[in-house]
Amino acid sequence: MTAEKRRRLGSLSLGAIVAANMIGAGVFTTSGFALADLGSPTRVLWAWVAGGALALLGVLCYGALAARLSESGGEYLFLSKTVHPGLGFLAGWVSIWAGFTGAIALAAEAAQAYLAPWLPAFLPADVVGSALIVLAGLLHTRGLRLGANVQNVVVLAKVALLVLLVVLGARAAPQAYASPHPPDFSFASFTVTMMWVSLSYSGWNAAVYIGGEARDPGSTLPRSMLVGTLAVTVLYLALNWLFVHAAPVSELAGQKDIAAVAARAMGGAPLESLVRVILVVSLITSISSMIMIGPRVIARMAEDGVLPRRLGFQGSIPGAAIWTQAGLAIGILWASGLREQLTNLGWILSLFTALTVVGLLRLRRREGGENVPIVGYPIVPLAFLLGVLGLTGTMVFVNGSELIPSLALLGSGLVLWALMQRA
Repeated sequence: MTAEKRRRLGSLSLGAIVAANMIGAGVFTTSGFALADLGSPTRVLWAWVAGGALALLGVLCYGALAARLSESGGEYLFLSKTVHPGLGFLAGWVSIWAGFTGAIALAAEAAQAYLAPWLPAFLPADVVGSALIVLAGLLHTRGLRLGANVQNVVVLAKVALLVLLVVLGARAAPQAYASPHPPDFSFASFTVTMMWVSLSYSGWNAAVYIGGEARDPGSTLPRSMLVGTLAVTVLYLALNWLFVHAAPVSELAGQKDIAAVAARAMGGAPLESLVRVILVVSLITSISSMIMIGPRVIARMAEDGVLPRRLGFQGSIPGAAIWTQAGLAIGILWASGLREQLTNLGWILSLFTALTVVGLLRLRRREGGENVPIVGYPIVPLAFLLGVLGLTGTMVFVNGSELIPSLALLGSGLVLWALMQRA
């Protein structure tokens, strides 16, 4: 099948991919830790506003790139074309392992944990997570249209459940609990909170990984990322307003399952059960979406000759790449130590998004503003770079021990690239 005939995805499917990747477990857990650090519901909500604003800045930058380079591959494609193929390879290598393999394994682990109360006790936990990954693989190897349609329906169901949760929570009318006087504002604490909030927003760029299969990509890719990110941001703000006002700060601060605690306070066991259902559906759609788009990065790299060519497209789908991605994720799921390392590399993924925007600025300088228009230039890209690099630096400073697995991942990519150049 020619590349042009693969372009079957419209704005709805691309927007669903964005929503599926963004809405995971993070929004249901982050605000409990944020309350413990910031001591104020208002400050927590401002962190969510700032995180949404940073994601939208990224959408505007990536939208400009996607309109000019409308193929699959994400950062691998963008950096290969705008900076250097070696840097693009490193971005793709990091995406495969930290962006998709580790993230799929983490989502599968979380899904099986939330499903555990409804499953037979004798069933090994990792078997459940592995089955979810295999089911996603089966779905997306049956064809692009079927996989996209099923995912669209499930994502719409997930959003509907979230809206229902907001409506039910609002009807419960959380009262304005008297909060203790919050501690003095700490910029360092706010930055750390922003770091975790930004991870909950990650996935706003998901559509670019499958850009080669988008209809009219110059308009559908930027539009789907913008609409999807705006919708998720509104949902996040509504949900977190409920979460941080559902009970006194002392009962919510530090809770890793703040959504369940808040739901119990607002509506008892029935609303808490709804939160559990939404979490499971959210995680399943995340697994499905990443099994759908992650292999497109592998396939693009294979078609460019930097990975084995058998991992490229066979007809309308990259079947071998899908099963390779699924197999890697299952392996990481069972290897708990390695899984923890790979899923703690959010900072390096953020670093590559910043480098990608640097590549956008290089492309604009090379081809001119008329050929590479950027909304809000130069403020939008510079503000995004400042925000991402600031958070990335904070993440490294606060969690310096994570440099070791990150450097190992980058080092393995550099060695592999060097070997390929000698071959």
